[in-house]
Amino acid sequence: MMNRRTYMAGLSGLATVAAGAAGAGWVQSASALAPAGEWLDALKPSARQPVLFVGHGSPMNVLPGNAWRDRWELLGQELLQRPEPPQLILCISAHWLTREGWYLTGMDTPRTIHDFGGFPQPLYEMQYPAPGAPQVARQLAQELHDPAQPQTPLGLDHEEWGLDHGTWSVLLPMFPQARIPVIQLSIDYSRPLSEHYALGRQLRHLRERGVLIVGSGNIVHNLRRMSRDASPDQAFDWAHAFDQHVHQRIASGDTDALVQVQQLGETMRLAHPTHDHYLPLLYAAGAAHEGDNAQFFNAGFQHGSISMQSVLWG
Repeated sequence: MMNRRTYMAGLSGLATVAAGAAGAGWVQSASALAPAGEWLDALKPSARQPVLFVGHGSPMNVLPGNAWRDRWELLGQELLQRPEPPQLILCISAHWLTREGWYLTGMDTPRTIHDFGGFPQPLYEMQYPAPGAPQVARQLAQELHDPAQPQTPLGLDHEEWGLDHGTWSVLLPMFPQARIPVIQLSIDYSRPLSEHYALGRQLRHLRERGVLIVGSGNIVHNLRRMSRDASPDQAFDWAHAFDQHVHQRIASGDTDALVQVQQLGETMRLAHPTHDHYLPLLYAAGAAHEGDNAQFFNAGFQHGSISMQSVLWG
């Protein structure tokens, strides 16, 4: 039986930051733009797709009027203008945590999950009706395997999950028409960092089959230490130190070192009291090839303790 675990405690307080600007007129549902019945039955060979790690921060960032969202929107336009845009998006979000295995969403139409509380009503009215890809999910479940048990395929979820806010809040600005099929991959929270990175390595070959891989979390994520008066260029010393450590490892191409961050001791514990928001980075970094150029964007912090630093490989 699949057991999920979601960390949203403390996020409700973020609602006050921009509640006054979150009028209903700001929110446009993508439902009117999404075509009906565009299911993807199989992946076709393609030019190598990029890999993304996106710092998603507060759910409020999906609303227009902030620099983080503006960059997501521009990035989506850039990706769609490439000679071969993505056929499928595979997203690993900090907000789908499972135990006793990894799962892929296998439904035709994944539901939009509003997995937060205490936010302005417009957020709960937002929908991201991207199609799923059931046949592709079944194929991937067999191709991929538990890193510790090579004979064990991944599981399929047909009804429990969907697209949580770690996924839809960044994809909606990037791809507002919601036409590209989306599959989410869960995170088995009981496993060591090395196994998450190893599963990311398995995702590499999907990039040559039209799959855009997106990890969505935060390089630093400590809701208990938020300072609401902090500007985007301000951060606690430990937050800045951890953020820069990760930046330097990625910039130098030493992504293997990302699984060793627990050696940083108190700095790691402060940066991630729980490491759910760090894990998506390992999947994205694992899917990067040696020699992929890492481009950083959205440098800065929310409330001094949530890093929005993001990375594009390829």
